[in-house]
Amino acid sequence: MSQLLECVPNFSEGRNMNVIKQITDAIESVEGIKLLNVDPGKATNRTVVTFVGAPDAVVEAAFRGVKRASEVIDMSRHHGEHPRFGATDVCPLVPIANISMEETASYARKLARRIGEELAIPVYCYEFAASIGERKSLANCRSGEYEGLPQKLKDPNWKPDFGPAKFNKKAGATAVSARNFLIAYNVNLNTTSVRRANAIAFDVREAGRILREGDPVTGKVITDERGEPVRIPGTLKKVRAIGWFIEEYGVAQISMNLTDITETPIHKAFDAVCASAGERGIRVTGSELIGLIPLQAMLDAGKYFLKKQQRSVGISDDEIIRIAVKSMGLDELGPFNPKERIIEYLLEDGEKLLRDISLKDFANETASELPAPGGGSISAYVGALGAALAGMVANLSAHKRGWDERWEEFSIWAEKAKSYQNQLVQLVDDDTKAFNQIMSALSMPKSTDNEKTIRSAAIQTATLNAILTPLKVMETAFESMTVVEEMATHGNPNSVSDAGVGALCARTAVHGAYLNVLINIGGLTDKLRANELKHRAEELLFQAETREQRILKIVYERIS
Repeated sequence: MSQLLECVPNFSEGRNMNVIKQITDAIESVEGIKLLNVDPGKATNRTVVTFVGAPDAVVEAAFRGVKRASEVIDMSRHHGEHPRFGATDVCPLVPIANISMEETASYARKLARRIGEELAIPVYCYEFAASIGERKSLANCRSGEYEGLPQKLKDPNWKPDFGPAKFNKKAGATAVSARNFLIAYNVNLNTTSVRRANAIAFDVREAGRILREGDPVTGKVITDERGEPVRIPGTLKKVRAIGWFIEEYGVAQISMNLTDITETPIHKAFDAVCASAGERGIRVTGSELIGLIPLQAMLDAGKYFLKKQQRSVGISDDEIIRIAVKSMGLDELGPFNPKERIIEYLLEDGEKLLRDISLKDFANETASELPAPGGGSISAYVGALGAALAGMVANLSAHKRGWDERWEEFSIWAEKAKSYQNQLVQLVDDDTKAFNQIMSALSMPKSTDNEKTIRSAAIQTATLNAILTPLKVMETAFESMTVVEEMATHGNPNSVSDAGVGALCARTAVHGAYLNVLINIGGLTDKLRANELKHRAEELLFQAETREQRILKIVYERIS
């Protein structure tokens, strides 16, 4: 994958869809940009837009979006619940693939310079793009908000990083940054009290609350030796939070920014708010994701809640995500479609994959006059079914009455089985792609000596891949037999026959893939490498056949 940046500008318009559309049209006018999400909020009067692309394209698209926003949004008339100081309030760049934070910060400052110089908008750079320590915090940069800008811009300490130190009445100011992936996340409460919501926010956010003498709200502020207020830290690291009332929904929320989900994942934030709210007689009714979320964050959340229920986590990603959505009430205020909210799903290029078609269509595709999918892909799929059967036995064992204390043991085995299953399903498509790569190489021109040389090298590269792919099928299917054997030996006795079929499938996958290694290995001109690969394949075949017999012996003994 080439370099990929994400941009998540927040525009100060959440009610007029015509205005929002004009801004997103400007963004999409740049070639190579993929618009992932547009999330308007009526109460906040703010829209979060998410798009991705190559770095230069992202900078250009962001600039066009900021420019259009400055033309169609008048900040002097803006009102909303969320802190803001500009038509384009914030415009962060986030590294997604093959690009460092240092490079991302450089692109952020390039964007900031263009906004300041070409649009005459004061720009402050924050987080990794900040020029000085005080400006790393967005809250510092945005302090005073739009209404405080005229006075703030007169202060030499707050001279913009780029653009004029002059109040732009219509566009306000813009904050540009390079930052890590941030999740904007709101938790819904069964109260309308902003004061109580803020109390919960202070409990959980990293900054906590200011320490006071006597009354925690009205008491005298306690300061340290430097005269700075002493703070009682909150329970969650890398979390910013405030409480507010959303008129659109008629409830108060805890609005959070999770700035490092490796430190505080979304499920941990949800549970912390639940605990704090419960202590105050308030109940959490659900939550709301603003923008997008990484797939792993949703899987981690689903697994967290499954483990709290002492249930196996070795189930499909779709089911794990469904558990996460229901556990956190992400669909309380509106539908939650994972295909539209999980970033990896949105980045899928729409390529037709064998693993996405129905079982019937897969059989028909195999039976057609096309040479692929063939035996290699079928071997991988048979192996995936074997691993799936092992996972099924593990999940049934984890849920078996009387085996409650063993749920975690079997959950671990089920998760291993799922990993092998996923790898083998991926190899179904990889094997067909390997065959197509050979066909493409064979069809290359060969009129000149140079073309012949290039074609020959391409054929050898494709041939090696057509050997390594089924060899990977062999290795993965054989490794999956570890789970199959464990389930045949210690799994639910009512499902021991399923473990036996799993062993048959795994061995079939190894043997079928072995045939694909053999048929392609003759085309490899590097005979030393060819012999090494053939020896490895023969070794795997022998080991798989031996293990199959051992597993079947166990199965027959347990059945009888």
